[in-house]
Amino acid sequence: MTIHELLTPELEQEANITETFLQALPADKFAWKPHEKSMALGQLANHIVEMFGWIPITMNQDVFQLADYQPSQLDTPQALIDQLHALLPAALGAVRKDDAVYQEMWTLKNHDTVMMQMPRYNMLRSGVMNQVPHHRAQLGVYLRLLDVPVPASYGPSADMQ
Repeated sequence: MTIHELLTPELEQEANITETFLQALPADKFAWKPHEKSMALGQLANHIVEMFGWIPITMNQDVFQLADYQPSQLDTPQALIDQLHALLPAALGAVRKDDAVYQEMWTLKNHDTVMMQMPRYNMLRSGVMNQVPHHRAQLGVYLRLLDVPVPASYGPSADMQ
């Protein structure tokens, strides 16, 4: 089995789970933060969705310039869902590469400073795909603190039993 054959169903599953979390977002709480150092709920949700857009960047570019990064600022649950749906086809297409492409070096730079450099596969897994469930779990804590039922992820949540 090729790398992309392994990653494709996982990516589809993560997108589906993410959509259920986006559907649960309270539209009137996008500015809410559980702590002053935390991202706002809307900022965190945007970050999760934009990760799906980072997949083509990781797979189709050798270098990403962090200085050019502009975070997404969508302000409704539906806008985030629409963006997820818009980004997913390109993400799925981007992982359809020969296994050799996954071994090529990928670089994150901030102007002239190399922030990190690693094989494309490692960046895709640790820097992008693994970040989706990590940040989605944070979003689940936000929902819990706001007394919003938390959707199931990989099994039932306490609210979905």
